[in-house]
Amino acid sequence: MSSILNENKATRISLFSFKTAAMRAFHMSWLAFFVCFFAWFACAPLMPVIAGEFNLSKDQIANINIAAVAITILVRLIVGPLCDKYGPRKSYTALLIIGSIPVFGVAAANSYESFLFFRLLIGAIGASFVITQYHTSIMFASNVVGTANATSAGWGNAGGGATQALMPLLLSALVMFGVEQALGWRIALLVPGIMMLIVGWMYWKYTQDCPQGNFKELRAQGIQVGSNKKGGVAILMHAARNYRVWILFGAYAACFGIEIFIHNIVAMYYVEHFSFGLKEAGLAAGIFGLLALFARALGGILSDQVALKRGLDGRTIILFVMILLEGFFLILFSKMQSPMLAILIMTLFALFTHMACGATYALVPFIDREALGGVTGIIGAGGNVGAVAAGFLLKGMLDIQSCLMVLGGLVVIAAIFVLMIRFSVEHKRKEQQLFEQAVRERHLMLEAQN
Repeated sequence: MSSILNENKATRISLFSFKTAAMRAFHMSWLAFFVCFFAWFACAPLMPVIAGEFNLSKDQIANINIAAVAITILVRLIVGPLCDKYGPRKSYTALLIIGSIPVFGVAAANSYESFLFFRLLIGAIGASFVITQYHTSIMFASNVVGTANATSAGWGNAGGGATQALMPLLLSALVMFGVEQALGWRIALLVPGIMMLIVGWMYWKYTQDCPQGNFKELRAQGIQVGSNKKGGVAILMHAARNYRVWILFGAYAACFGIEIFIHNIVAMYYVEHFSFGLKEAGLAAGIFGLLALFARALGGILSDQVALKRGLDGRTIILFVMILLEGFFLILFSKMQSPMLAILIMTLFALFTHMACGATYALVPFIDREALGGVTGIIGAGGNVGAVAAGFLLKGMLDIQSCLMVLGGLVVIAAIFVLMIRFSVEHKRKEQQLFEQAVRERHLMLEAQN
């Protein structure tokens, strides 16, 4: 990452502002991720209806759930270096517009095979997360980047909760107006596709790549921005040689991977295990996703605050504690037989899952500034590897409670690996200097305003 991208970064988050390039990127990136997440999991709360129409077996439903997150692994690996090369503005706009095509396609599916195909392609829009984190990472300074990353991702992640709660209500409203259920779910699935097109246009119009402008114009002026590596493979290989990247790959598999696995199965779980109706299951499942509105941000805020006194080592400890508590409450959730207790424990499990996600990406910008896109892409892909692995585990066990208990144990193991992350004295010194510089700039700005 060129040194120019360390200049003119925002040292504070002015939440109600849309004036600065940093805050426009912040608001547009979380909105874009929200819409993508909404579209990504719009099918999940409607699966009981879709499964009935296509007469899907449990094995076929498991295949659909795996397909939903599988291709995201590849696209997340690709999109990080694309941000380094072409800039986040072009990358996000293209993903939103092209990604809307399979969203419309799944609404037209007329068989298990065609539904599976479009569900697989929809997974590509899950790569939106990488662009969101990339864009906020290059717009915000060290003192607030953890909070910026976690909040933008958390508000975006809330799209998963919103879709769980709203899609069944939208289907119910269509049925109430006389639309047959078999047609109603298809019309409902058109909504997220239209939202993606609108936000794609907004992203192109209202954002720029970095504080100084767009990558293309800056390079035309002879200013090096993005990565100085020649191609996407070089950027990825540079990032892949850092062992910390792979520990965080596993950590993100343990938090975000579990999160998107739960998004796929939890509504169906409440219907089958606790005999909930479709709307009640959607509302219960929605709690899990909607907690991201504040919980993921809380993980980033905690990381930033601890870093004031403990530096990078403090960020590592916070991540370890969050993942450990996530694993503990996941194991408890797997043992619940009372629906009310299950919802309560799920809420605590969700809280620490989202906080762990926020704490992970509060650490990511400090791993390797020379290959930020590659680092962000590999670690982001880890989340989907975790979700795919969980999907195959469920497919092999076909007993969701046992599957959740095993996953809880694996999450605890991932937490222990986080403790192996170490930084050199020189690395810590450089990051501390950037951190202190950002704090000084913020104080000077506040004094000037007063």
